[in-house]
Amino acid sequence: MLCAATTPVYAFAQDAAPAGEPAAASDVDYGNDIIVTASKRSQTLQDTPIAVSVTSAADIQNSAIRDLIDLQSAVPSLRVSQLQSSANTNFIIRGFGNGANNAGIEPSVGVFIDGVYRSRSAAQIGDLPNLERVEVLRGPQSTLFGKNASAGVISIVTQKPQFDFGGSAEVSYGNYDAITAKASITGPISETIAFSLAGNFNRRDGYAQDLNLDTDVNDRNRWGVRGQLLFEPTDALSIRLIGDYDKIDENCCIAGNVIAGPTIGITNALVGGPSVDANNPFSYNVYNNFLSSNEIENYGGSAQIDYDLGNLALTSITAYRKVQADTNQDSDFTSADLIGEKSDKVGIDTFTQEIRLTSDFDGPVNFLLGGYYFHEKVKQQSAIKFGDDFRDYGNALIQGASGGLLNVGVLEGALGAPSGSFFKVGTGLDEAYRMKNTAWSIFGTVDFEVTDRLTLSAGANYTQDRKRFSTDVVSSDAFSKVNLDAGAYAPFRNQLLFQGGVAAGVGQALGLNRAATAAEVNAFAGANPVAFGGIATAAQTNANNNQNNPAANPLNPLKAFQFLPDFFNLPNAFEPNRTRDNDLAWSLRAAYEVTDTVNVYATYATGFKASSVNLSRESRPLAADLAAIVAAGQATPNLTSGTRFATPEESEVYEIGLKGQWSVAALNLAVFKQSIKGFQSNVFNGTGFELVNAEKQSTFGIEFDGSVRPVQGLNLTLAVTYLDPKYDKFTNSSFGDISGTMPAGIPELTMAVGGTYTHEFAGGTRAIFHADYHYESPVQIVEGLNGFPPSVAQSLKREVNQLNASFTLALTNGLEVGVWGRNLTNAKYLTTVFPAVAQSGSVSGYPNQPRTYGVTGRFKF
Repeated sequence: MLCAATTPVYAFAQDAAPAGEPAAASDVDYGNDIIVTASKRSQTLQDTPIAVSVTSAADIQNSAIRDLIDLQSAVPSLRVSQLQSSANTNFIIRGFGNGANNAGIEPSVGVFIDGVYRSRSAAQIGDLPNLERVEVLRGPQSTLFGKNASAGVISIVTQKPQFDFGGSAEVSYGNYDAITAKASITGPISETIAFSLAGNFNRRDGYAQDLNLDTDVNDRNRWGVRGQLLFEPTDALSIRLIGDYDKIDENCCIAGNVIAGPTIGITNALVGGPSVDANNPFSYNVYNNFLSSNEIENYGGSAQIDYDLGNLALTSITAYRKVQADTNQDSDFTSADLIGEKSDKVGIDTFTQEIRLTSDFDGPVNFLLGGYYFHEKVKQQSAIKFGDDFRDYGNALIQGASGGLLNVGVLEGALGAPSGSFFKVGTGLDEAYRMKNTAWSIFGTVDFEVTDRLTLSAGANYTQDRKRFSTDVVSSDAFSKVNLDAGAYAPFRNQLLFQGGVAAGVGQALGLNRAATAAEVNAFAGANPVAFGGIATAAQTNANNNQNNPAANPLNPLKAFQFLPDFFNLPNAFEPNRTRDNDLAWSLRAAYEVTDTVNVYATYATGFKASSVNLSRESRPLAADLAAIVAAGQATPNLTSGTRFATPEESEVYEIGLKGQWSVAALNLAVFKQSIKGFQSNVFNGTGFELVNAEKQSTFGIEFDGSVRPVQGLNLTLAVTYLDPKYDKFTNSSFGDISGTMPAGIPELTMAVGGTYTHEFAGGTRAIFHADYHYESPVQIVEGLNGFPPSVAQSLKREVNQLNASFTLALTNGLEVGVWGRNLTNAKYLTTVFPAVAQSGSVSGYPNQPRTYGVTGRFKF
């Protein structure tokens, strides 16, 4: 957390450090003396006029932070949530963020590892060996990073190879048979070449139980290797080569039943017992009919060249990344075999090139000038198929919706479909999507020292972004292909109108307050033939008058069960299949050194994120394009409007800040008003994701963090974030006009408080005790739920109270042993909730991780 870093850092991932400068120091507390590269220059945190939180390697080690999900417990302005697979993690800074669950959406929060942009969210930090620090930059960062990030940046920095031989090894064992191991070695190959080689292994049994499959789920199984070479042939030239490969093969992610709707009775009947744990969403007891799988490969390489030209420094970073994810999930989250397959195979190839020229003149003017190129290809193959139980499930739904008048077999006969074709096992959607994204930008900043204490800065970033995409989605769902309004079915609809009118009339005559059953109708007709004749005549007249009235179509309730209709694919003659975006983002900043220990700054900055593409089964023509398609007679059955893509995000922030550094304390304060026009909202509706733009979302906020060292060896930290977010205007959300409301999932108050006490014994042995507490005030988890009144979503709240602690004994021979625990109070809450898949009236949710603890042994040499 900001000001809580316990290890001063002197090696920079994005700026070459002078030869011979140490890579790390001791565990003494230095507060704002920590060196960061948030501004693309090596500066102390005190002198960096940017809202940035820094979590050092020591903090990560003491807090047992294993991945970016855990990092939020140290950075209050950051929120991270795990979604339906190990490859889907959503990052939110100051209440802004998106990008998970849809390969066509770049995140609003950019993740960089050693200066290389990671375009998708399957990024780990705890398994990265030789991690040096994590910088979280808050607010738009367009003028410092060539790849625009409209909400903020997470910059992960690892240590460079060293010319002194050394290394480390670490093994940890915890509950759920968790085993993590890391090892690294570094040293010289020659006087001008150094290397480092590292590997990691992370395995854990599942912390949840699948009571239907009788096995644990939500396990962890991942490993990786990483190698580096550092060439320093002269004092002026440094070349850093990095290659890495990591693999994930695990079962993830469970969803508990939050609200048990009327369909639960059907699924219970289908399996002859409980199909969900309907009483306790936090029990970590789930029911599935097959294990979900996540196989993810992530690999790539980069080359960073730093050349010292005296008063100028030239940096080039070239990188190629490949992510291959193959996932399959029992996405109905019941033990009934409703969804037999929900698979996604996604391949992402990314090439980036960045060049920067940075000045270091003695005069009042200095500058940074850069260019950035980004090229990416996305290929995705997906499928969603009906399972063995879906035909019986669909039959029950249709019977319930028609008051018992209809079933699947009757519909197949009446609509001319082959027997057994509706909801047939193995039918559904086969999906293929492609997207190519090319972007380039020119960016830079100029700093002008008006006086020794006052510096004015201006920056700009001009970006061009081009995306081209296509779809090839084929439906084999026979029922969804039927146009229930078609004229060919008019006689059948007329018959149903008549039958329904008779049943309603008899029910009214009998005072039942419902439609009469077939047996009740027959009995009434026999006992009251005259009255029955009148009811039948009225029913027939009503049926004749309404046989062509779409609103009176008795098959209308069945349209909700046409889950997977035919797709209207791109490219086509009516819609564009490309986006072209241009933007000029800019910033102005004034930084003033009030005293040698207090700095203040004021910033205005804009940011930009290009159009995002809806690469999902909810990708539908825009309303204007749909009208043209219908007019041309090219519409597929049940085609509705939606969004193929969302237009760009344009952000701006007004911010003032104060940074103070004293001998025993440090503090940082930021007050800001940040907004995004065109925020790209991505919401699950029960069968797919709807991508739409909010006209404007804004947040007023106050961020404070500080540290104090009241006695030798004790460092106390406090970080607090207050946010007041709202949708200034959001008229076309998935839940209607929600303008003026508070965005879901963004707590008003977030706090991280911690303490680290280090005691050194005679002889040099040290004992280190650390504890930290993370709090988030109660907040509505989701903006709305399709099919539910607003009050249901408003009743679903999340409050976070998490306690973490560790104790480490560091011996003088480089050996360390310790114990650690996360979420020690076993606090339980839901991270995300969503409508249950194809189960109207039910809600599912992802629970947080339970208490974990373990022991660690570490050796450094």
